[in-house]
Amino acid sequence: MQDYDPESLTVAEALQHIRHALPPPTRMETLALRDSLGRVLAVDISSAVNVPAHTNSAMDGYGVASSDLPARGIREFRMAGTAWAGSPFSGRIKSGECVRIMTGAVLPAGTDTVVMQEHIERDGDTIHIGAGHKAGQHVRKAGEDLAVGELALTAGMLIGAAQLGLLASLGIGQVSVFQLPRVAVFTTGDELRSLGESLNLGEIYDSNRYTLYGMLARLGIEPIDLGVVRDSRSDVEAAFVRAATMADVIITSGGVSVGEADFVKETLEKLGVVNFWKIAMKPGRPLAFGKINNTWFFGLPGNPVSVMTTFYQLVQPALRHLMGLSTTTGMLFKVPCASRLKKSPGRMEFQRGILQRDGAGQLVVLSTGEQGSGILSSMSAANCFIVLPLEAGPVEAGTLVDVQAFEGII
Repeated sequence: MQDYDPESLTVAEALQHIRHALPPPTRMETLALRDSLGRVLAVDISSAVNVPAHTNSAMDGYGVASSDLPARGIREFRMAGTAWAGSPFSGRIKSGECVRIMTGAVLPAGTDTVVMQEHIERDGDTIHIGAGHKAGQHVRKAGEDLAVGELALTAGMLIGAAQLGLLASLGIGQVSVFQLPRVAVFTTGDELRSLGESLNLGEIYDSNRYTLYGMLARLGIEPIDLGVVRDSRSDVEAAFVRAATMADVIITSGGVSVGEADFVKETLEKLGVVNFWKIAMKPGRPLAFGKINNTWFFGLPGNPVSVMTTFYQLVQPALRHLMGLSTTTGMLFKVPCASRLKKSPGRMEFQRGILQRDGAGQLVVLSTGEQGSGILSSMSAANCFIVLPLEAGPVEAGTLVDVQAFEGII
C-alpha cells in the first residue's frame, strides 16, 4: 500500500513555512574570546592588521637574495648573522652574504628567499648553496593570510577552534555573538514516570525529556526543564502559560496526534496561534507549530524516534536560524546501500543507518534493522539517517542512497 496522504505537507514545505514565520535574531551580547566558542558571530570582522604582520621565514634555513642564487654549480656565501623569531636581524644583507634564519623570523633587508638548512653545506661561517632553488621560496609575505581591511569572518558563522585562533591572530579579545534562544521543554502523558519511580502496568519511563536535553545541549542550549505534565486541561494550560513567560521557544512531546485528548488542541488554540500539521515523513507524521504570545511552539510526537527525527529535520533548523547561523540544515551525500530497505511511496523516510567502510575501503551504509518509531535502540546504534525520497519504493542492496551523517547534527 502507498503511504500517501494528500493533506500532508512535505518536509520541504514544512521547513519553508517555519522559516518564513521566524524572524532573524537581533539580540546580541559581547563575550570574552574563549567564551565565544560554539556561539554564532553577530557582526562581520575585518582585519585591522596584516596577518602575518611581517614578511617572514616559513622554514629554518638561510636567507639570501634570489639574485645571488647560482643557476648552476655551487656558490659560496658568508653568514652575516642570525635572525630569530621575535629578535630580528637589524642589518642589511649584501651580495654574497646570507643570514641564518629561524621559522617565523622577519626576513632581513636585502633577502627575499630562504634555503632550507638541509639543502646547504656549512663550514663555520661559510655557506655553500647549490643550484635548483626558486626565488621567494619558503617565505610568507606580510598580509598573505589577511591584509589590513580584508573581511576575516562573516556574521552567521559558528565560532570554532579555527575561528578562535583567527580572531586571536587579529588581536581581538572580545566578540559580539547572538544570544542563544531560551528553550522550555516538557512532556505530556499520564503514563509517564520519572527515573527512580516504580512502574505499574501500562506506565513507562519518560525518555523524551532526556533525549531533548541531549539534542539541545549539543546546540549549546541549556533547556528549561518543566518536567512531565499530566493529561488535564488545567495542568496543560498552566504549563504552557508558565513556559511562555520564561522562554523564546517551547518544545513538547506527545499530545499532537489525531485522537489525542481534545483539550490539548483547545488549550493551544486558546493561548495562541498554532497549526496542527501532518508531515509526509516517517517516522514523525504529526507536528504542531505556532506561537503562544511571543513564544514559538513546537509540538512533537510522543514516540522516541519520532521525537528525534522531527527535531533534527524540522526543529533544529529553526533553532539554528534563531541562533543566527547562516547554514541551518545538514548536508546530504550519496553512498551505496549494503542492505535491502523496505519502503512504500508516499512519505519521505529517515531510516537509521550505519555508515562504514567495506572491505575495499569504500563508504557504504547499512540499515540498523527494524525501523519502528518506538525502537530508540535503533537511533543509539546508528550514526546516520538514510534519507529516502517521498516517491521511492523498496531499495535494493547496492543502490545509491542519500545519507545524512549524525556527526554535526547530533
